Amino acid sequence: MGTAHAEAARADRAAVQELERTFAGRLVHPHEPAYDEARRIWNGSISKFPALVAYCTGVADVVAALDCARRGGLPVAVRSGGHSFPGQSLCEGGIVIDLSAMNGIRVDPVHRTVRAQAGVLLGALDRETQHFGLAIPSGIVTHTGLAGLTLGGGIGWLMRKYGLTVDQLLSADLVTADGTFLQVSAESQPELFWGLRGAGGNFGVVTEFEFRLNPVGPTVLAGPVLWPLEEAPRVLRFYRDWITDVPDELTTVVVHRKAPSLPAIPPDLHGRPVIAVISCYTGDIDEGQEVLRPLKAFGTPLLDLCVPKPYTQHQAMFDPSFPHGWWYYVKACNVDRLTDDVVDICAEHALRVASPLSTGGIFHLGGAVARVGEDETAYSGRGVGHTFNINGNRTTAEGFEEERAWARDWWSALRPHHAGVYVNFLMDEGADRIEQAYGAAKLRRLRELKREFDPANVFRSNQNIAPAEWPQGA
Repeated sequence: MGTAHAEAARADRAAVQELERTFAGRLVHPHEPAYDEARRIWNGSISKFPALVAYCTGVADVVAALDCARRGGLPVAVRSGGHSFPGQSLCEGGIVIDLSAMNGIRVDPVHRTVRAQAGVLLGALDRETQHFGLAIPSGIVTHTGLAGLTLGGGIGWLMRKYGLTVDQLLSADLVTADGTFLQVSAESQPELFWGLRGAGGNFGVVTEFEFRLNPVGPTVLAGPVLWPLEEAPRVLRFYRDWITDVPDELTTVVVHRKAPSLPAIPPDLHGRPVIAVISCYTGDIDEGQEVLRPLKAFGTPLLDLCVPKPYTQHQAMFDPSFPHGWWYYVKACNVDRLTDDVVDICAEHALRVASPLSTGGIFHLGGAVARVGEDETAYSGRGVGHTFNINGNRTTAEGFEEERAWARDWWSALRPHHAGVYVNFLMDEGADRIEQAYGAAKLRRLRELKREFDPANVFRSNQNIAPAEWPQGA
């Protein structure tokens, strides 16, 4: 080992030893039995080996971990739920700042707000807020971390009624790379507040969020209606026309896949290729039945599971299809409309799916999402009609490359219709795709903000925005 490397190693050891003296949470080193579990994340296809995993208990621990990384010259990754597709909540040879122990939730039912720490998972948040008949728009898998979802935008079952998760954000507590603690809102640090709402992981560690709450449920009209996948062209053309005038109370997702082996699905349908329109109507149940009547009556459905149910039950519907440890790959894009060409591409490529775990999903946007001005948040794509999420999934490495190729081929066929991309659905795809997520004008603004709050690009284990004057993607 050369002199420079030896000095760097000593600096690392000294910084970690100092952290051990001051840290209130749990530190997991590579030599410990708990290490392999500590470095696991939701996407089983990602394997990285950090030098240290720091389970923080509060802001002081976050500041101490960042100070250790700075003094030791170590890279940093921030982990809340660990649910990102590309595994950016891990880093090689650095410090993982794990926030999972910071999971407090405080609901104020009078003022309809909630404060949630950065380690909160969506299911826990829904449980607390639904006790009061309230909710925030959030994602569609309950073991997703609130922090990562929010900082990228946050699409889900309530978005057409109430907007994105970031549209309900009132304030955030943030620790910057140099350990400065900031309370960020529209009144305090308005430009940073703009950037947090869609590109937030680039500017610091958010330790706590404050959200506006909305009346929801506790019962919603929700669930899938299934048809044979061979009927996809007819179903999609009907669906395209039907959603043109549905009310904001209704959010839908179209899914192409092989029917999963779940108790609610008859055994003779398990593994059968299907197209499903999954609905969530947040409003009067009788009115919702009238809105959904044309969908339920179209053609000859194989199965209709769209019924009144608790909102929390519907939120957990996708959980069995996206458990921890499977191998996940996603290709994503936005499209403006489901044109005949888009419909035909979907029908063709969906029929080629091999894995019973892979899915091709289409989220219907619009409604409240589109009523927020494009320049009001860093999140981009307010005016697009749909977001595609094409998942090539396996339980292990066996067959994974084939599923990745299937997802890429479908995405590539849609290329003439691409209209940006939702940043939370990106893999590690490079600077061009990040620019597609934000647009050139917003990216320039974000890079200026990055230069102000993270000029050394400490927070780069993310969909990274380089500081202004750096080469983007460096």
